[in-house]
Amino acid sequence: MPSCRGRSLPLILPRYPIRGENSTGRRSSGMTGNGSSRPAETARAGRARGLALKTAKGENSHRTGAGSAGVVQEAIMKAIRVREFGNPEVMRLEDAPDLRPGPGQVVLRVKAAGVNPVDTYLRSGGYAIKPALPYTPGSDAAGIVESVGEAVVGVAAGARVYASGTLSGSYAEQALCDEHRVHPLPENVSFAQGAAVGIPYGTAYYALFQRAKARAGEIVLVHGATGGVGIAAVQLAKAAGMRVVGTGSTERGRALVLGQGANHALNHREPGYLEKLAELTGGHGADVIIEMLANVNLGMDLKALAGNGRIVIVGSRGRVEIDPRDAMSRNASILGMLLHNASREEEADLHEAIDEGLESGRLRPVVGREFPLSEAPLAHHAVMEPGAYGKIVLIP
Repeated sequence: MPSCRGRSLPLILPRYPIRGENSTGRRSSGMTGNGSSRPAETARAGRARGLALKTAKGENSHRTGAGSAGVVQEAIMKAIRVREFGNPEVMRLEDAPDLRPGPGQVVLRVKAAGVNPVDTYLRSGGYAIKPALPYTPGSDAAGIVESVGEAVVGVAAGARVYASGTLSGSYAEQALCDEHRVHPLPENVSFAQGAAVGIPYGTAYYALFQRAKARAGEIVLVHGATGGVGIAAVQLAKAAGMRVVGTGSTERGRALVLGQGANHALNHREPGYLEKLAELTGGHGADVIIEMLANVNLGMDLKALAGNGRIVIVGSRGRVEIDPRDAMSRNASILGMLLHNASREEEADLHEAIDEGLESGRLRPVVGREFPLSEAPLAHHAVMEPGAYGKIVLIP
């Protein structure tokens, strides 16, 4: 796919469809310790709200004027608000004033909001960057453009879009976004699927092509392939001509991985399962490993690598001890990543490729479970449970 800047992207998606599910949602169950959000944007949410959510009488007040002539009632929406860090139950559904776009901004009527593991880290207060309280969680959303601010030229009211980041939070009936965070949502992609695009597909693309520099013909192990990022990585790697091995903890999850185009699916709860990788690859091992839980798997990953192999750490929930000789003997590279660290140019490239894949149908997000917006606490419990199956989304 040619770049609009006159050069080739790292990924050229071939012209064949990905096998498997054409998911529009309503399946069951929620993984991925993906910390690759844009926490700085979430931290800016408080500053954005100072402009977008400000009212004459304070944060959540509005001019009711009940029955009083000449008093205008300000429109309100529903939003999840976090007023203290803690367990999922600190999230409450509240009234909030309708959002208004500033210059270069877009207000989205949210039809679905994606739930990512990083949302739970931020809510707990245990993340390196803490959002200013109170705040509305979430960065991924899909819906209809409701209004645009001055100098917005790339999108108009009424357009179907997905958002890869918000200023106001996405767990709400409306979301405020910078224009460059809003992308076209094709008619063949549902709103629930659109809410599963931003962080999962951005993370998978960044890990595969901009960190690991994965190439057609290489062997890719997606270690934890049944959640949002894992499914995206399988689809992207397969579409780019790689040989893909994914792992999952349930038979249902492994069937899902195979349905998305993986050549093989391994049970990562089975003792010695990575020994099968050597058998499947004729002793070669994996050229690239996309790792969702490095604190558990990194040491094993190093032993499963091919010579000059690369491991990209997408997620980790603790410390890990490794034997450096396993890296030395393979001339291995261990690469960390946060999507937050992608440059503006890298972001433009990855979204150009993702948008083309969605339009053509070669990328198809899988929604595992939908919750009403009011059940955001249950969604946060679900996204951290083992045995992931597709993406979890909230429906306002």
